[in-house]
Amino acid sequence: MFSPIGLFKKTPCPEDPRCPLNNCLFAHDPAKSEDDGSKSRNNSGPHLLAIEDSIDGADGPRKKRRLNVDPDTINANGYQTTAKNTPEIKTPPLLNISGQPISVTQTKTTENSLPRSALRRISPPPRRIAKDTSTKPVCFENEQPSARTVVQNEKGTLAPRVPTVKAALPNAQALAESLNPRLLPNPPVSHAIRMKLVTMLHEQMLRLNDEVRSSQDSSDDVLLLSDQQLIAEALEEEFQAATKNPAVYQNVIKSRIMVLRKTKLDVWKSERVKKLGQRQAPTGDQKPSPPKTIDTSLTQSEEIVFLPRLAADQEGLSKHGYVTAIPTAAELESARKGVESAQGWELCDRCKTRFQVFPGRREEDGALTSGGNCIYHWAKPRRPDMVKGDVKPRDLKYACCDEIVGVSAGCTKADSHVFKISDPKRLALVMPFKSTPASDRTDVPGAVCFDCEMGYSTLGMELIRLTATAWPDGSELLDVLVRPIGEVLDLNSRFSGVWPEDWANASPFDEDRAQSSTDFVRSLKIVESPAKARDLLFELLTPQTPLIGHALENDLNATRILHPVIVDTCLIYPHHRGLPVRFGLKVLMKKHLDRDIQMGGSQGHDSKEDARAAGDLVRYRIRSMWQKMKGEGWSTRDGEFFPPLPPDA
Repeated sequence: MFSPIGLFKKTPCPEDPRCPLNNCLFAHDPAKSEDDGSKSRNNSGPHLLAIEDSIDGADGPRKKRRLNVDPDTINANGYQTTAKNTPEIKTPPLLNISGQPISVTQTKTTENSLPRSALRRISPPPRRIAKDTSTKPVCFENEQPSARTVVQNEKGTLAPRVPTVKAALPNAQALAESLNPRLLPNPPVSHAIRMKLVTMLHEQMLRLNDEVRSSQDSSDDVLLLSDQQLIAEALEEEFQAATKNPAVYQNVIKSRIMVLRKTKLDVWKSERVKKLGQRQAPTGDQKPSPPKTIDTSLTQSEEIVFLPRLAADQEGLSKHGYVTAIPTAAELESARKGVESAQGWELCDRCKTRFQVFPGRREEDGALTSGGNCIYHWAKPRRPDMVKGDVKPRDLKYACCDEIVGVSAGCTKADSHVFKISDPKRLALVMPFKSTPASDRTDVPGAVCFDCEMGYSTLGMELIRLTATAWPDGSELLDVLVRPIGEVLDLNSRFSGVWPEDWANASPFDEDRAQSSTDFVRSLKIVESPAKARDLLFELLTPQTPLIGHALENDLNATRILHPVIVDTCLIYPHHRGLPVRFGLKVLMKKHLDRDIQMGGSQGHDSKEDARAAGDLVRYRIRSMWQKMKGEGWSTRDGEFFPPLPPDA
């Protein structure tokens, strides 16, 4: 049967008003049916009545009739109405959009023109109960409280040492998993067996977790697992057994279940502590591995003569962040107009939120930035390595909280947003660039390693600490704190290692280098501006002095220095994918020298340690190059290097 879709809705029904169909395809006249319905039945004549009776008798009535219905409740159209004795239900009056009551006559005239939603009762939305959004400063998950948390002053009161601008947020809920074995392309056994084994494994873990919960020791709370974490632990353990040992899968899982059945509470706690320690970020209590001796078979003076062979060719490095030419006056004017038209609007370097910055503070309330708190992940995302059985690459996860990218907005909260400037023209507006001046001094070191620490201010990322060491012996030449030009938004202490108490305890720099710091823990001097720190560094350099560091474009841009001879460990140990991808200093030290650096965890980096590490990497490269050159026939004499003689000489 074809669908009418209203093709005959305007065509009068040929059987109207006596059409027996409940849902007729044709149009009907309600007035005609009401007026003529009874007449057509009574005045139709005997022959029509006989036909109707024959039809009803042959095929039965077209519609079943209801029994025990009061005839007085049937209207002219044949529909039942309210009984006489039924009390009338009073409904509240209708209100229009303006809140005025609508009369019956008004409703009849407007109900066809107004939508039904316009005739509904107008009421205010339900009141929302404000939630407590206050956050308490807590440690990161699995992170031990730092020794810098509090300090007792002379009056005996406790003062916080960790800045309150940062506080950890609870980890976002991970994607929920059901207790169902994970999909494998080639499972070792059937799904039913895997399901039975993983269920038994989960039961034993649940039992031990309940014992931890029932223990009276409050320190065990960190060892507790949620229901979802228990499921994830059981699934992960079963998955590892199925992918790494498929031939003996059942034996491995059954043995693990039997071990868990016999496991006591203390053993389970020790296992949990071990797993937490594997995921925990390194803390300040960890000691770096002993330094590895680097023997280049060259004297210090010969190493300095050899060093220019590692100097970078700065042509083409400008597209990777290195500033090789001072911006012109026209470029500075263009940048100034751009800053004025932006009216202080910047992009947050951490959470990528647009916000407005107010250098000198906003007059209305003294605020430095708009946009409220900044919620972000302090570590970069990384992709876990694929294991046997993975059908696709694993999801990116943040190293700070092990959260999948896109699941949560962040795990760390700061008081304000921050921004970073990388355009040389805008950098020059804050402080002009300057080339290393010529000098006739003969007491400058043969080569200098330097490293800078930066923090966020209302003018972008600025220099807050500068360290220089002599190369190749690593003796300290300069180590000062630097007061930035703009108002401080965030010292970036997790990475810079500079904390508010360091500034409070620092004394003004008085040109007495004998009082420079001998320990990272805090006897640093402070200079009043980045320009002053740059001048102190210039006293140690000449245009021919090699300047050594890691990712030097960041340090040179922070100090606004153009130097012709640079030795960058990012360039002498390039990444196989090329710039801008590069290895971190910590990775290079562990890979080539088997040395652990930057082990302070949340306490931050030590710029002195980083400067010396870069110098050691350069010496290690010289060692490798010189061994190869000696094999080719090179030799040294009186501090000079001589190539091999030609075969016919």
